[in-house]
Formats: sequence, structure tokens, C-alpha cells
Amino acid sequence: MKKLIVGVMLLGILGACGNKKTNIDPFASITKEVDSIRRVADSIHCDESPEDPQPIQADESFDDFIYNFASDDVLQRQRVKFPLPYYNGDKKTNIKEHNWKHDDLFTKQHYYTLLFDREEDMDLVGDTSLTSVQVEWVFVKTRMVKKYYFERIKGAWMLEAINLRPIKQNDNENFVEFFGHFAADSLFQSKRVCEPLAFVTTDPDDDFSILETTLDLNQWFAFKPGLPADRLSNINYGQRNDDDSPTKILALKGIGNGFSNILYFRRKAGEWELYKFEDTSI
Repeated sequence: MKKLIVGVMLLGILGACGNKKTNIDPFASITKEVDSIRRVADSIHCDESPEDPQPIQADESFDDFIYNFASDDVLQRQRVKFPLPYYNGDKKTNIKEHNWKHDDLFTKQHYYTLLFDREEDMDLVGDTSLTSVQVEWVFVKTRMVKKYYFERIKGAWMLEAINLRPIKQNDNENFVEFFGHFAADSLFQSKRVCEPLAFVTTDPDDDFSILETTLDLNQWFAFKPGLPADRLSNINYGQRNDDDSPTKILALKGIGNGFSNILYFRRKAGEWELYKFEDTSI
């Protein structure tokens, strides 16, 4: 326990000094390449028709592509298949190019979130063999999901449709509804944190080692990150997201800043609880 106290003090000092991270951030190096990608996109925009986009370096990884797609208007317009089908429930409309407004997705935030049912599905992040990916906004208060459908065609990622639909209802406590309450209400949160809470972090005495210990409720509130209460982002690389899953993993990943926290939830006696917290940030 002495080691944990020292760790708490050192992590606090490190956080005050800029919250440096050692874990891999898929967007950490992308911001440095945006200008060169834009120059490539500009030349492609002039030389190729929207129906025949040419792959660029960013297409190798979906994470690289989606950051540039959201950051660069020229590239974004080239990679939207117009007229774009937009489904609002059962109603379908087509968005023409002159009506399209640039979509920043989650790139204006300090971090984005990812949802998984199983730990092994987290290995899908960064898979360069993917040909179909969906980017999602999950709106907590309205209980709606907005999904962007991307397909890789001849090596180039294209947005092919957007779908807005309600979150399905079931007899169990819905995770999105639970998490919105959990993030916004500290009293409710205190009742849904397992004690002791499993805690995984970098060893303050050795940045290359992982420390596995536990936190009590007060320590959780001292360590916990700010939690999004209104909406969650998600990139679906092919992982399962089953409403009836007994476990959920919410990963919070920084954009270019190395921040990385992972929250592990499980359903116990029909109610969700946080049972493990991982902060590999230093």
C-alpha cells in the first residue's frame, strides 16, 4: 500500500507537468502529416473525378484516414459518395454535394471513446486489412445512434451512407442510459463502483513496468478522468457491440496527446458496475 501512495503522489506530479504518456496513440503522429496529406488531396482533387478517387498514404490505416477525412474539407468532399444516402429511421433522403457541410466528427475534442464487449476485440484497432468500418455517435439523452458507413474501394476509403436510428430497448439495464447517469451523477457513480476497484497503471518507479493494484472509492474519485455524459463516439472496426452483453469496455483515447484510460464494466444482478480501471498514462 505504501507503493500505491507513492504512485498516487508521483502520478499527480506527472499529471501537473503535462500528463506525458508512453502508450501508443494512433493519432499522435497524424497531426504532423496533415499538411502533406492536404497537398496530395489537393492534387488528386484537381486531377481525378469524385467517382474515381486514388488511394493515398492515409488510406493504409483507417485511423490515419478518418483523422484526415475530418480535418480536410477537400479530402472529405472527394471521399463522400454523392448523392449520399441519409437514413433517419425509415425515412431516406439523398445529400447532394452542394448541400454537404464539413463534418469534424470527434477531432475537435481532446479525446474520443471506443466501445467493446470483449478485451480480445481491442486488437482490431489498427488492422490494415479492414475494408468496412463504421464511425458512430451515441447520443445519451436522446438515445439515438448516428452511424457513418465507410467502405474501402480499390484501396480508398469512401463514406457511402449515414444512418440515424433509436437505440434498441430491452429488459436489462441499457449500458448507454446507465453510463450517462454514471458520468453525470457522483452519488450514483459511488454506488456503481466495485470496492476494491482493480487498478492497472504504469509503475511510477519504472515506466516500462505495469503496476496492478486496487483503489478504494475515494482513490477512484481522485484518479478518475472526466467522463462524457452527453454523447459517446465509437469506431466499429468489426467488434461486437451486443446490447445484451454482460460486459462492456469503454476506452478513452487522446488525440495527439497520449491520454489513455480504459473502464471495464460488468452486469451484476442486472445492474452495471465498474470493476476495473486502467490508466497507462504517465
